[in-house]
Amino acid sequence: MRKVLTALFGILLAAGPAVAQDYKPVGVNFGFGWTFPTTDLKNSFDAGWNGTVGVTFNFNEHLGFLADYTYNRMNGPSKQLLLSATPVAAAATNGLLESNHQMHVGTFDLVYNVHSRQHPIGGYVLGGGGIYHRIVQITSPSVGYTTICDPYWYVCYPTAVSIDTIIGDRSSNDFGINFGGGVTFGHEVKFYVESRYHYVWGPEITPTTVNPLSTTQCSSGCTTNAAYFPLTFGARW
Repeated sequence: MRKVLTALFGILLAAGPAVAQDYKPVGVNFGFGWTFPTTDLKNSFDAGWNGTVGVTFNFNEHLGFLADYTYNRMNGPSKQLLLSATPVAAAATNGLLESNHQMHVGTFDLVYNVHSRQHPIGGYVLGGGGIYHRIVQITSPSVGYTTICDPYWYVCYPTAVSIDTIIGDRSSNDFGINFGGGVTFGHEVKFYVESRYHYVWGPEITPTTVNPLSTTQCSSGCTTNAAYFPLTFGARW
């Protein structure tokens, strides 16, 4: 019996390294790419760029848990506005507003690798949730009074307000989900191309005043729910 147990123990010791070589318990990755807004968000901001870094905790050669941080930046198209010298005067001049949208995103995803690490070409799918810290910055060289309602700028003023009231930084901490996948190339170091779909639930922006004649207000609040997808190129090892 002792010989049998000794033989089994020897087999397990011999097989242990081979099993361990099938996957790494912990992997890291970084990448850069483009960010594309969709749905109504694309009406307020243009395509931008992103950078990401993450850590994957692998349970086996196929299943893992990814925690990553991503920074996204999208500039908005310049908006031409009609300005007046006072809140009650007729609009007389043109004004300009410029904006950008930044996101600090922490996501937590389950990852399923289709192939083992030894395969030179592989693929994976992933999905999960995360926290999205969204920042909108609005600037302007103009002076005067205007009306504007853009929920993705976190502003809604159906009646004339000073442009100084509109410019500045605004932010929101929101929950969202993401899912997608990628393709990998290589052995020890994996180069990857990845795309995910993100959907974020945001607060409602309520008009500061009610103006029945205004066409730029929301009847019961403007949603800031947003969707976008990044296309990222990177490396993991």
